[in-house]
Amino acid sequence: MRGLAVFSLTSLAAVAIGCGVAASSGVPLGVWVRNPAAWLAGALLAVLIPVMAGRRTALGFLIAAPLGLTASFLGAGQLGVHRWLDVGPLHMNAGQILLPPAIVALTLPTLGHVRAIVSAAILGLLIAQPDASQATAFGGALFGVIGTSQLSRARRVAAMAAVGLAMAAAWLRPDPLQPVPEVEEIMRLAWTLTPVAAVAAWTALLAATCSFALFSTAGARGGPRALGAYALLSALIPLVAPFPVPLVGMAMSPVLGLWLGVGMLAAQARFSANSPAASVG
Repeated sequence: MRGLAVFSLTSLAAVAIGCGVAASSGVPLGVWVRNPAAWLAGALLAVLIPVMAGRRTALGFLIAAPLGLTASFLGAGQLGVHRWLDVGPLHMNAGQILLPPAIVALTLPTLGHVRAIVSAAILGLLIAQPDASQATAFGGALFGVIGTSQLSRARRVAAMAAVGLAMAAAWLRPDPLQPVPEVEEIMRLAWTLTPVAAVAAWTALLAATCSFALFSTAGARGGPRALGAYALLSALIPLVAPFPVPLVGMAMSPVLGLWLGVGMLAAQARFSANSPAASVG
């Protein structure tokens, strides 16, 4: 409960600061208003998932993630880059929405070899898109999953090496997209307005990503740690390359995705509490 409260407050603060910076920088209302709408929709989904989730919810997200990434190749893309799904007038990043709940699902040992197959498929699709940011963040989460698995030491080392090579391969793919000021460069816009806004934005963003450490791990089996690693890396990567800044930048997908991850954590905890021997699978 403490982790949920901290994430709710800090993520809302990050979204609010980002919207304030965007509005003050001349970004149209129709663009920045989508982030608070996504925050509200995501919070509602996070409440509904543990209430309505069945025993196969985790498996459903594990199937949805590679399918969603594959579907991104059906569109025209941008300069050869395929990361998005068009939902009516909305341009949604498939990985940023579907990876957080899938990461939590990957921490379930009951899924066995399905986890390895899905993880390899996701990494391969992220390399093909290409999306070095999501490949790195997802790979960081996988390090946590592998490190706490029941695999032998030799297999853990081999698996981590394979993930590391995949992450490196994603960075070697050319990415011709130019940064959008209110998305990838929102922190620069904040600093231009006032350093106070930039400091506040970074404080709220890092607090939100670190809040997963406060989630109860009872029944979650490493889910909070894996999701926290993904969120933190997603927040830091824009410091070294032009990728969307989650929560603060004008992008709905990471807002929805992190809330879906929170919903999956709550679903796991609920099923564990109702039946200690059971899990969402």
